[in-house]
Amino acid sequence: MYVDPAVSLAQARVLSRQADADNAYRPGARARNDDVARTHTASRPMLDPLSVVAPADAYFLTNGSDGRRSYTRDGSLAVHDGRLVDGSGRPVLGTVGGEPMPQELRIDPVDVALGRARDLRIEADGHLVYDRRVVEPRTGTAAQQRVVVGRILLARFPAGTRLEPVDASHGGAPVGIVPHVGRPGDGNFGSLEPFARDEGGIDTDRSLDRLRQAYLALDAMRAAQVARAGVSKTAIDLLK
Repeated sequence: MYVDPAVSLAQARVLSRQADADNAYRPGARARNDDVARTHTASRPMLDPLSVVAPADAYFLTNGSDGRRSYTRDGSLAVHDGRLVDGSGRPVLGTVGGEPMPQELRIDPVDVALGRARDLRIEADGHLVYDRRVVEPRTGTAAQQRVVVGRILLARFPAGTRLEPVDASHGGAPVGIVPHVGRPGDGNFGSLEPFARDEGGIDTDRSLDRLRQAYLALDAMRAAQVARAGVSKTAIDLLK
């Protein structure tokens, strides 16, 4: 069956608008269409001590399952199997001790196994910390130790840089573009906003309105195609 190219294009627009509408509530999501992108960052309070918002011009560093580096503003973090991950399950990178190279942040496996990692939280300067309960064997006195797992890293790209899409909330560095990497609150990057969630880069109202318009345009295209088909059939019947 012949499909009008204009109808195919209208269908593609609907799918693109649908994706933006679906991702409007996803933390750290980026708009496919510039006309529904937020002009400013927005956040909302959360009770989760592992949920943080990066500074407006910064991204978290993550690793994909293939080991490739990606960048996201999704700060709805969690700990799975002792490893700090983002909302998509990608490991979040940081520094540990005096080692400058980015690496995954992992809780001491012994503390994980014994359930000694308590009050796990992320501080404004990016430190992932928890309280370890220890008992002095000679006196039986219990005490709390503050344990620093590591410090989250942030990346910033030159103004106007568009990341290569990986999925709705992750992007890769464009070819030839190297981001500046640092730590929250280090003088080059602002601090994290703890107990908060990034509302994403998609304006909900505008994305729904553009989706409605895309459906109306598609319906109009389909109606025109049906009308043209009817006129052609009538003309052929008259010639018989």
